[in-house]
Amino acid sequence: MSNPYEGAKLHDCRDAFTSVLEALGSDNTDIVAVCNDSVGSSKLAGFRDKFPERLINVGIAEQNMVGVGAGLANGGKIPFVCAASPFLTGRALEQIKADVAYSEANVKLVGISSGMAYGELGPTHHSIEDFAWIRALPNVPVIAPADRVETAAVIKWAAAYRGGCFLRLSRVGVPDVLPEDHVFELGKANYLREGGDLTIIANGVLTHRSMIAADLLGASGIDARVLNMASVRPIDEAAVVRAANETGAILTCEEHTTFGGLGSAVAEVVVDQAPVPMTRLGVPGIFAHTASANDLLNDFGMSPAAIADSAQALLERKG
Repeated sequence: MSNPYEGAKLHDCRDAFTSVLEALGSDNTDIVAVCNDSVGSSKLAGFRDKFPERLINVGIAEQNMVGVGAGLANGGKIPFVCAASPFLTGRALEQIKADVAYSEANVKLVGISSGMAYGELGPTHHSIEDFAWIRALPNVPVIAPADRVETAAVIKWAAAYRGGCFLRLSRVGVPDVLPEDHVFELGKANYLREGGDLTIIANGVLTHRSMIAADLLGASGIDARVLNMASVRPIDEAAVVRAANETGAILTCEEHTTFGGLGSAVAEVVVDQAPVPMTRLGVPGIFAHTASANDLLNDFGMSPAAIADSAQALLERKG
């Protein structure tokens, strides 16, 4: 079966982020951006040019950056704190814990170039632990949009949401998956494809790959349901339980270690409420090597064909 996204335009979700941020900034002067010498990689040049007094560049000082964001929030501003995800979440984790989560500050943490998007820069720049680190903290929703449409919807939601959150954005081009009128709802999955044989749950850059895998399975007579689970915390427990009860097997796909991320969040619901066979695809608890982002996903068994193969193996366990 042909790839349903073959020939589709690929979009950098950072463009959707900054386009919406600039539009929101025009309507609301409380919206500010804070970055760590990453105006270029965060694509904040347009925001800086339009609102130079509302772009705070702290330099390469991520811990200070989060503290500055919290201070701005305490002063009534709506800060979008932007940095490469491995450094925002890893280097500034204590500040995220104390200044944002514990203090319940209205800070929007934007992890740019997440997952393995910095592929050729190697393990120091891979951000495959960020779901786990932030998901363990109270008061900070964890969200990974699948495409430019969902990214735009998530930024609109975040600006209106009263509280901290972590938005995980990739720089890897992805096709549109969701309809133009999509509205993001925290804690709600999107049913992209109905099916009764098993369920594939994914987010971020893995969502469209999972849709291709489901079509490959369909060509073999396997009817796979696909859920886009952008909201990792809180997770859509009802959708997971329904998937377990109605399809009897669940396969998760994420650009993250298999420890503590989307697969773990789904497994927590499954083991507590509806035990069924599961397979968790991701980086298997090791440092990812150096390669292009797409090659890394393929190397870790997350090409569409490999996802389909894992689904077939899972069905054999289901019996």
